[in-house]
Amino acid sequence: MTLLMNAPTTTLTVTPEDVVAFVDQWQQTLQPDNVVWCDGSTRERHELIQLMQDQGTIEPLNAELRPYSFVARSEPTDVARVESRTFVCSVDPEDAGPTNNWVAPDEMKKTLLELQDGAMRGRTLYVVPFSMGPIDSPMARYGVQITDSPYVVVSLHLMVRVTNQVLANIAAGSDWVKCVHTVGAPLDDGQEDVAWPCHETKYISHFPETREIWSFGSAYGGNALLPKKAFALRLASAMAREEGWMAEHMLLVRLTSPEGKSYHMVAAFPSACGKTNFAMMQPLLEGWSVETLGDDIAWLAIGDDGRLRAINPEAGFFGVAPGTSHSTNPVAMDTLWGHTIFTNVAVTEDGDVWWEGMTKQAPEGLTNWRGQPHDPQSGQTAAHPNARFTVAVDQCPSLASDWDDPDGVVIDAIIFGGRRSDTVPLVVEARDWDHGVYLGATIASEQTAAAEGTVGVLRRDPFAMLPFAGYHMGDYMSHWLEMGERLRANGRVPRIFQVNWFQKDDDGRFIWPGFGDNIRVVKWMIERIEGQRSANDTALGLTPHPEDLDIDGAPISPEALRGLLEVQPDLARADLDAAEEFLDTFGEKLPEAIRRQLQAAHSRLD
Repeated sequence: MTLLMNAPTTTLTVTPEDVVAFVDQWQQTLQPDNVVWCDGSTRERHELIQLMQDQGTIEPLNAELRPYSFVARSEPTDVARVESRTFVCSVDPEDAGPTNNWVAPDEMKKTLLELQDGAMRGRTLYVVPFSMGPIDSPMARYGVQITDSPYVVVSLHLMVRVTNQVLANIAAGSDWVKCVHTVGAPLDDGQEDVAWPCHETKYISHFPETREIWSFGSAYGGNALLPKKAFALRLASAMAREEGWMAEHMLLVRLTSPEGKSYHMVAAFPSACGKTNFAMMQPLLEGWSVETLGDDIAWLAIGDDGRLRAINPEAGFFGVAPGTSHSTNPVAMDTLWGHTIFTNVAVTEDGDVWWEGMTKQAPEGLTNWRGQPHDPQSGQTAAHPNARFTVAVDQCPSLASDWDDPDGVVIDAIIFGGRRSDTVPLVVEARDWDHGVYLGATIASEQTAAAEGTVGVLRRDPFAMLPFAGYHMGDYMSHWLEMGERLRANGRVPRIFQVNWFQKDDDGRFIWPGFGDNIRVVKWMIERIEGQRSANDTALGLTPHPEDLDIDGAPISPEALRGLLEVQPDLARADLDAAEEFLDTFGEKLPEAIRRQLQAAHSRLD
C-alpha cells in the first residue's frame, strides 16, 4: 500500500498514464486529504482493519470462536441494493430499455459532479486495481475503483483479485473499467466521523459506452463494491454483447457421479433463492459429489473447441446470512470459521455471530444488528433480513481445486429457477435452446429481502437478471438466441432446465425437502443428458416420470412428488397471460423467437 499525500504517482513501480490521469482528475474533484494506492497485500488489509476498528466501523468478534472476524453495522437506511437509484446511462434511452432507470449521460454526470465536488474532504481516496477472473485468463477483465471507504477496500480484498499486476497489464495495453465511489460524507476540520458514513441521496450509475461506473452515497454491498453487480453484471453484460460472450447471474458447480464422470452446470436464481445452497450442496445420494466453482456470477464464452465455457469472475462470497445454518448449508457455515466480515448480523454474549435460522432458538443476551439489546418480544429480527457475510472463496471446503483455471470449464447444463409457491413444477426440461431461452425469459419469483420491495410479491425476473442487465432486455434475449445459433453451428449445445424447490402445501410448508436432496433432481438432469431417461411431454416442457426421480430415503411421498411434477392448466394459463403481458413491455425489441414460444405455449395449454 503506497501512501501519497498530494504527491505525484510516479513513486509506484508501474504507473499507467491513463490510470494516473484518472486518479489525478478525481483527486481534483473529490478533494481528499490523502491518496493511497492499494496493492492487495495482507499487510494492507490488516492496517485497514485496524483503522476501521479505531473508527468504530467494525468490531472484533471473539477470536477463539471466530478468529480474525469482525461485525459491521450499517445505517438503517443503507441495508440493500437500491434499485430505484440505479441507472443505466446509455446515450440512447432505447438501449437501456424499460427495465432500467435511464438518465442521459451528460445530465447524470452533471448531477453527480455537483454532489461529488469536495465529497472526500477529510477522507482518504483509495485506488484499488482489480481483476475479474483469473488474471491470466482470456476471459478476465480489469478495473480500477477509487473509494473513500476502508470497508469497501477490505471487502474488495475478499471479493476480487486486488493486485498491482492489473496495473502492469493496463500499462501493457489492456482495457479497463473506471469505477468511482464515494460515501458522500466529507468531514470538516475537527468534525467527528460516524461509524457508517453515507449520504441520504444515492446513485449507482453505469455508462456503457465509456465503460464507467459512478456510485454516490451508499457504503453497502452491491451499491459500493462496484466489481460485484455493477461491473460483473450490468456493465459486463453490455461488454459481453459487443464482444460475443455472456455475463450472467449464475452459480457454477461441478457434479461427479458415482461412476466418476464429471459435469458442469450454471444456475440462475434471483438473490436469496438458494444459489449459495446449490453451489455448496452436500448431496444426499451416495457416491455423488458437488464441488464449488462460484456461487453468484458466471462469465461464459464459446471456446476454441466450439463449446460453452465458464469462469467465476469473483474470488469471494457475499452471501445472505439469515437462513444459513449447519442443517441448511453446512459448507457455508464451515467456510465462515474465521477471516470473515459480517454485516448487520446479531452478536451473542460471548462474542460470536447469530442470525435468524442459524438455530431454532435465539440465544439470550443478543445484541441486534443496530447495536442494541435484542428484545425477543418486540417482533423485530435480531439480524437484518439481508444481513451478509463476506469471505474469500479459498476458505470454502467444497471448492474445486481448479476453480481458478484460466480456461474455465465446459458447461453441460444451464438451470433457471425462482421462488414459486405453486404453478411451476419441480423440474422442467426445455425442448431446445430457444425454448430454454423462453423459460429464462419468463422466470418469476416471490420477492426476498435482498433488494427493495415488498417481500412475497411475485415479480418477473427474466434470467434472474432484471436488476442487472445493462442494456435492453429484448436485446439481451436476442443475444442469448444468437449465442444458441453459434453453439448449434458447432453441435455443442448445453441442455436447459427450470427448477422450483419452493412449492408449498395448504399449510404453507415447503413440500420438496430441498438442500442436499436437490441432487435427486440434478441426477435426473444428468440422466437426460446421457440419454438414460425418457420424459413426460407437458404443456410447459419435459418433466420426469415420477418413478424416474430417485426419492429413496427422501422425506417425501410418491404422491407428493406427483403433485410437484403436475402441470395445473388454470394456474399455468394465468401465469402465461401474466408472462405475455410482461414480455409485451419490450415491444418491437422482443425477439420473434420468443413470440413463437408464447404462441406454442398457448396452443399446448389449449
